[in-house]
Amino acid sequence: MERLSGYRGGLKKALEAEGIDVGDFVSILTEGFEYQGILMPRSELEDEWHMVLKLKSGYNVGIAFKPGETIFKRLREAEKPRFEPPPPPVSKEGLPRVSIISTGGTIASRVDYFSGRVYPAISASDLYSVVPELSEIAVIDSEILYSIFSEDLTPKHWVGLADGVAEKISEGVNGVVITHGTDTLGYSAAALSFALQDLPVPVILVGSQRSSDRPSSDAALNLIGAVTAAAAAPFAEVVVGMHTTTSDIDIAFHRGTKVRKCHTSSRYAFQSVNAEPLVRYSKGKIEMLLSDYKHRDPNRLLSLRNNFEERVALIKFHPGFNAELMDWLVDQGYKGIVLEGTGLGHVGQICFKSIERAMREGLIVVMTSQCLWGRVHMKVYRTGIQLLKMGVISMEDMLPETALVKLMWTLGQTNDRREAVELLKMNISQEFSPRTFYKSEGMKR
Repeated sequence: MERLSGYRGGLKKALEAEGIDVGDFVSILTEGFEYQGILMPRSELEDEWHMVLKLKSGYNVGIAFKPGETIFKRLREAEKPRFEPPPPPVSKEGLPRVSIISTGGTIASRVDYFSGRVYPAISASDLYSVVPELSEIAVIDSEILYSIFSEDLTPKHWVGLADGVAEKISEGVNGVVITHGTDTLGYSAAALSFALQDLPVPVILVGSQRSSDRPSSDAALNLIGAVTAAAAAPFAEVVVGMHTTTSDIDIAFHRGTKVRKCHTSSRYAFQSVNAEPLVRYSKGKIEMLLSDYKHRDPNRLLSLRNNFEERVALIKFHPGFNAELMDWLVDQGYKGIVLEGTGLGHVGQICFKSIERAMREGLIVVMTSQCLWGRVHMKVYRTGIQLLKMGVISMEDMLPETALVKLMWTLGQTNDRREAVELLKMNISQEFSPRTFYKSEGMKR
């Protein structure tokens, strides 16, 4: 860590003059009061006239620095808190085998109480250690595939993740659990839904909104529910398992192509859009909510199709949109464009020339909607009809994020435009819904 991280200006010079650094146990005398505690780091975006001290009570206090009046004294170097997970419990023999693959994210993170920041520091093995209930559910093997936050994941990571899942399935596990950051969890779930064809066992992606060492963490229940489903649920699909409410009541499992993060921080952030959840976990039991699902079959052979074309863009239309953005994508050699249009699937006429040029250059252009619920219907208004005549493809009720992933995946399977269009129109992993629900569970919340 940088010396006196977050401190600058006259305050930093005063601390340096006394040989004080972040992590030291210090005495600060100001306005007739003495404070003793550990000097904490600060955000580099804050002002330069306040210091943060962690008191013996565990609370932090901010103290104003007054040049010539505030007196510092270094007492000693403080002992820095460390996280040491307990040893893993011994699994019982005869239980199903589940593999946990860690990619990072909040569920595989902890709070550094010395700095107050969150770090991707807990491995899948650590998670097993701190959630001993897993030893009653399955025999766990775990590995770290990546240790990064989900915003840093790319289609190349999807390829590696699909390879990792395929390897575990070839070893005969009863299911695979993937710990993953929540911010791009929906993208990875969609990618695996297309890349892992004919799954014999469940693949569960799971995250948490709060790190696993916080008292309010949702990590433990999410992980218990995910491992239970991977070990014993009757389906064989890619799903995302997360809390259904703010309370530790149950876990909903959403199909990987129909799920979206709809809240920045709440436990129930993940919702099935234009679909219902597939499964519920509650009080140790799995309940199938839908009857139309692919059944578990350990004798089924997995088909791995994990090529993705990265030269695909997702563009959100808005008033004042500059259509030259699409021309730039064509000039840069992009192969496909996903339009996130308004309402039933519209963009302004200012985009028409650029769309026509993209089509002439061989790009595939598809239409989704900015509305969360409902479906694209481009035959209602003149604008939509004109776009259809140009060759823009309707993505029905598909999420824009899923449409992006599917177009990447489709163009990774074939260079033939006709074949690509046929693949796009096929309902491969329940990415289309046959009908639009009047109200979704997410809308009722």
